[in-house]
Amino acid sequence: MTTTQTPVEHLDVLVVGSGISGIGAGRYLKTELPAKRFAILEARAASGGTWDLFRYPGIRSDSDLHTFGYEFKPWRDEQAIADAPRILAYLRETITENGLDAHIRYHHRVLAASWSTADARWTVDVERTDTGERLQLSAGWLFCAGGYYRYDEGFTPVFPGRERFGGPIVHPQHWPEDLDYAGKRVLVIGSGATAVTLVPAMAETAGHVTMLQRTPSYVMPVPRTDVLADRLRALLGEERAFALTRRKNIARGIGIWKFCQRYPKAARRLIRWVNTKHLPEGYPVDEHFNPPYDPWDQRLCAVPDGDLFRAIRNGTADVVTDRIETFTEKGVLLASGRQLEADVIITATGLNVQAVGGISLTVDGEPVHLPDTVAYKGMMLSGVPNFVLAIGYTNSSWTLKIGLLCEHFCRLLAHMDAHGYDVARPEPSDPDMPTRPFLDFAAGYIQRAVDQLPRQGDRMPWLTSMSYSADVKLLRADSVTDPELHLSRSADRAAVTA
Repeated sequence: MTTTQTPVEHLDVLVVGSGISGIGAGRYLKTELPAKRFAILEARAASGGTWDLFRYPGIRSDSDLHTFGYEFKPWRDEQAIADAPRILAYLRETITENGLDAHIRYHHRVLAASWSTADARWTVDVERTDTGERLQLSAGWLFCAGGYYRYDEGFTPVFPGRERFGGPIVHPQHWPEDLDYAGKRVLVIGSGATAVTLVPAMAETAGHVTMLQRTPSYVMPVPRTDVLADRLRALLGEERAFALTRRKNIARGIGIWKFCQRYPKAARRLIRWVNTKHLPEGYPVDEHFNPPYDPWDQRLCAVPDGDLFRAIRNGTADVVTDRIETFTEKGVLLASGRQLEADVIITATGLNVQAVGGISLTVDGEPVHLPDTVAYKGMMLSGVPNFVLAIGYTNSSWTLKIGLLCEHFCRLLAHMDAHGYDVARPEPSDPDMPTRPFLDFAAGYIQRAVDQLPRQGDRMPWLTSMSYSADVKLLRADSVTDPELHLSRSADRAAVTA
């Protein structure tokens, strides 16, 4: 390892991550605050985040791209529920169109960041992942756009006897390019979005695919294409059609979520009816597609054009609901005593959550313990100045929240520049305010890490909103100033403005 001796480069904003959130942040900075100096640091060798990292068969979005895409860039592809290559092309087109290539620095992993109130800046420790070199940058603001899961490893529970299995065991987050499953028996362990994507995609060439789940998920067929969007495009042109389709899909998504929250029993019956219509006659729907929780307590799994159900009807895939007792040489032994034989096992068992990309944060020499912080407007942390955490919706398209958050961030910077401020520090006026988890969501990957994440309060601006309409008001229409966001001038700024 070597440490550079060159002067530390200073930037106005340092964005961490070049996935869908980081690219969006870069575009808003470039457009709204063109004088700002910023860089986007990316630990990997390529942009695109999730959509470049994951390479497993069938990978796609589970939100429509008219809302998952950016508000400023219409989605023009015929696929509304799009596969990863199309999404990646869209993201990289956004980079090129907005001149962000020059701002992205690849192979730069942020290890730690230290805030100095005296200097009103972050000092950021960076490792070059290609050379091992260590370097430092400084920035007025740190914008963490790396999402909330670990990129280097997925979650795999401990499976007794795993070492006994004679075939390959693969986690989807680390899909090998040379995995040959044509004509083979494939066992996919899991019941979430990844599993329901993998099963129909692999069933096209595998001998047979079995989805083994401990607990069922809600699964709903959705059209891969948006017929109305196509008609609007022909009538109104790209821009107007996109705006109308986006509003329509936002309203539909909010309506479905509210219906499920208000009438969970009716929603459960409706989903079951739809599942029954798409499955073979006499299929044990209640055994395999009847979760023990209410709809939208966890995210619903979308299957484009009902492809999972079609694979089940065709006999190329099936679902087994049971628990694994142990792996065997030829597959797995279940708690029921049944044995499932397989040539290949895929552990679609979820993600590992990692807040702020695993960056070690300190403020004036004191380590930041994330569970002791409270999220301000769902985007900043109490007691942590000039820091933004970009987390999207769990009950809707991720990017809807990111777009509003980036707008608000740019408005806040413009306000601070106009009034001579260079420090923004959120602090609750009531130190005894009750708190609850930052992400109030029942999904297993969130629950496993809930004690490592920030908290949220019981009142605004300390609530983490999952309502797009509420956030439009809070982040777009309302003022960027708030009594619980303390704006101040550092000594250097005060001297300049005196």
